[in-house]
Amino acid sequence: MADIKARVRESLDQLDTELREISLRIHRDPELGDHEYHAYELLSAYLEKKGLKVSRGVVGLETAFMAEYSNGSGRSVGFCSEYDALPGVGHACGHNLIAIQGLACALTMKSLMEQGLVQGRVVLFGTPAEESTSGKINFVKEHVLQNKVDVAMMLHPFAQNSLYSPMLALDSLDVEFFGKESHAGMAPWKGINAVDAVMQGLNNVAMLRQQTLASNRLHGIITHGGEAANVIPAYASVHFYARALTRDQLTGLKPKVENCFKAAALASGCTYKLAWASKGMVEDVFLNETMSAIFKQYMEEEGIVYRSRSEEEKEVSASTDMGNFSYAVPAIHPAYSIHTTAANHTKEFTEAAKTEIAHKDTLRAAQCLILTAVDVMNNDSVYEQVVSDFQKGKTV
Repeated sequence: MADIKARVRESLDQLDTELREISLRIHRDPELGDHEYHAYELLSAYLEKKGLKVSRGVVGLETAFMAEYSNGSGRSVGFCSEYDALPGVGHACGHNLIAIQGLACALTMKSLMEQGLVQGRVVLFGTPAEESTSGKINFVKEHVLQNKVDVAMMLHPFAQNSLYSPMLALDSLDVEFFGKESHAGMAPWKGINAVDAVMQGLNNVAMLRQQTLASNRLHGIITHGGEAANVIPAYASVHFYARALTRDQLTGLKPKVENCFKAAALASGCTYKLAWASKGMVEDVFLNETMSAIFKQYMEEEGIVYRSRSEEEKEVSASTDMGNFSYAVPAIHPAYSIHTTAANHTKEFTEAAKTEIAHKDTLRAAQCLILTAVDVMNNDSVYEQVVSDFQKGKTV
């Protein structure tokens, strides 16, 4: 294993400068989900140049890709690159770094295969729109993930190193209210106020929060709130998120959220349309215990100190479509620190994601993820335990 570790470091050292430039190019040119045309072309072309077989525009998504390399029969490992940005704040979730950690892992695994140190297949999934339309769901629904790999892995930058902080299940809801216009000064009683329905719906949700689990999250925005102050608005709409610790808890929460808006429509006299995300929910992350423990060991060897598991588990985190991967194949999604105190989705985190220290943090974590993948691919007993963990199912 010492020889493999040295070869991994050698590969990452050789890739370092190129990966840094790719990261900065993506960071300088933030593109929203499903429109990551420059990042998609940059990553795809680079992987082709490095000798991987690249399939473009896969799973019905214009900016999704899949890059593969195999040296024969054996187990298959999948890594993920994300490359979409956020409106207004750019790469405030560090997807420029997630893009290159995927490259680092895939290309280093290819190098190990070429040297005969690992046998099997590596696949890099280019997964667009993690922040919006959740591109990974397409890979699962079309069974591309399940047919290509035995396990899946990716890293995510945060302020702190973490393995066990819960990643929540999420579904998005669009609600439209339809009322009747009228002059707001001359004859307001002749109107049916769609904004009233929105406000009542939001108030109902606010009261619902008191009677749901503390780990649930309910939040949204008004996407349309009328045209003029002196016209009773005949149309209004909201875009809303509901989150819960598990997909089962979210399934139970969703009808309660629906009822908040249905009741508002009834009380205001409006009609309504209500639609959850057409792809289905983003599932919570079902982390694989064995792979998490192996990754943690390698990170600790690099000097990383983790909080206790109980501390981490108290810290409810965000959501990711990696959760959908994790219920389809054994998976891990470790969080690693990039030397910032800023929270994700802030301008401060955007700045942190382009620093040299964040780049070094990314490659160090990638090294540990690669070594975890090597253990899964080369050690039968490790792989059997990984599968056993997965088959037991998630416990909360």
